[in-house]
Amino acid sequence: MAVLNFKGKSFVQNHHLLVKYHQLVPRKDKSLTDKVSLHDNLIIHGDNLKALKALLPMYAGKVKCIYIDPPYNTGNENWVYNDNVNSPMMQDWLGKVVDREDLTRHDKWLCMMMPRLRLLRELLSDDGAIFISIDDNEVHHLRALMDQIFGDENFVATIIWQKIYTVKNSAKYLSEMHDYVVIYAKRKDEWNRNLRPRTEDTDEDYSNPDDDPNGPWISHALQSRNKYSKGLYKITCPGGRSIDGPPPGTYWRLSEPNFEKLKKRGKVWWGQDGNNSPRIKEYLKDAKEGVVPTTWWSHTYAGTNSGAKVLLRQIIGDEEMFITPKPIELVRRILELATDKDSIFLDSFAGSGSTAHAVLQQNAEDGGSRRFILVECEDYADRITAERVRRVIKGVPEAKDEKLRAGLGGTFSFFELGPPIEMESILSGDSLPTYAELARYVFYTATGEEFDDSALDEDKHFIGESNEHLVYLFYQPDLEYLKATALTLDRAKALGPYQGKRRLVFAPTKYLDQDHLDELRIDFAQLPFEIYQLVK
Repeated sequence: MAVLNFKGKSFVQNHHLLVKYHQLVPRKDKSLTDKVSLHDNLIIHGDNLKALKALLPMYAGKVKCIYIDPPYNTGNENWVYNDNVNSPMMQDWLGKVVDREDLTRHDKWLCMMMPRLRLLRELLSDDGAIFISIDDNEVHHLRALMDQIFGDENFVATIIWQKIYTVKNSAKYLSEMHDYVVIYAKRKDEWNRNLRPRTEDTDEDYSNPDDDPNGPWISHALQSRNKYSKGLYKITCPGGRSIDGPPPGTYWRLSEPNFEKLKKRGKVWWGQDGNNSPRIKEYLKDAKEGVVPTTWWSHTYAGTNSGAKVLLRQIIGDEEMFITPKPIELVRRILELATDKDSIFLDSFAGSGSTAHAVLQQNAEDGGSRRFILVECEDYADRITAERVRRVIKGVPEAKDEKLRAGLGGTFSFFELGPPIEMESILSGDSLPTYAELARYVFYTATGEEFDDSALDEDKHFIGESNEHLVYLFYQPDLEYLKATALTLDRAKALGPYQGKRRLVFAPTKYLDQDHLDELRIDFAQLPFEIYQLVK
């Protein structure tokens, strides 16, 4: 496999490991739900690299499908490189707009994408897939980068999406009318795509020119390039024409006896004059429940940028600022192709909120319970991204669509990215995280497994069960408590009798020797330092 090299690669290929876990701070005032929860639909405001890292404890390996629409790096988007990587060269990049005159803009784009793609892969379930919108500016670089991170064996396809249907006569060379959607699976052998739902559009090729009593049909050529020893025989057409055999280099797909059976059942089409090369009928009534999806998505199937702008203006009004918002039709095609009715769907470049809108509409139409997770770093995360979702849920009086006017229903919880969980600060009393935030952090970091906050029992110091341990945490966001608290014999015995798994106990310190710990089947981890030893 060819390896892609670019400036800064050596500094960012493991940068995601150095990103600190940050708190996710709930904002009830910006949410639309009775109870703010990380199990709800989520909108997160903050840097998407840090937000993705903050989501790992709860959602690692649980996201069925990811769709992202990153900057295309056209030179006109004014995006800024903001990852604080420990490199003089990259420190010089910080805060500077990446425009078309920037000779390192491709390097910067790849440096921005690499750590995010690594975290996105960790969030995907083993049977999940990621869809990435892109254009000709970076599609070649993206494919090479994805091959390196996801493995070229997990490449699925590149979809051509017709985003525009009118020719731009002002184009200097060719009028660009399409974008790409690149698809990679986490593990291709475990990923299964859904069939495309049958509609009037998918069935428009079926007809009944011969008034066949079996109803409308389409036809397929009898010949094939696959070698078949019984596929070389003469055929006489009903109109009298004699065909010596299949076209050169091909074979009839059926043996002569099986072909004769189809003839008797009227399942062969010979053309209007009865002398055409035979074709085999496939009846609409016998068609599968779905249609195999293709790599060509027309504007009538997946929407357009212009249509998305019109819809966004209906919902948000004149404050709409997006030049190329993604149509909900495009996102819904991805939902149909790659999700189940209860899947989690993630978009870490949320923009105008098309993804949330599409998920809510899909659920409203098929009774699904899909959940969305949106991450948006810009200051319009509440004003536009979340506001669109609020209005879509409650109803948009100006909307042309009747269901949208009435409201699609649903809830979401709004979170802001809080300060990092600095383990070194726990004993000093600076920026102390809440019990739940620290529990999530130590559980995931120590076990590498999903944290289930419904199992948390702060009164009993119990934070969860892993494959190997029952995990406990003695902690309060109070400096005096931390100074005075230790794992003592009484506290250790109060954890209860041994239940088949060793107990992993986090506490500021301990007053027990190793013999007592072994006797009580306890592995002790001192906050904050020994957690790093558990990771190794």
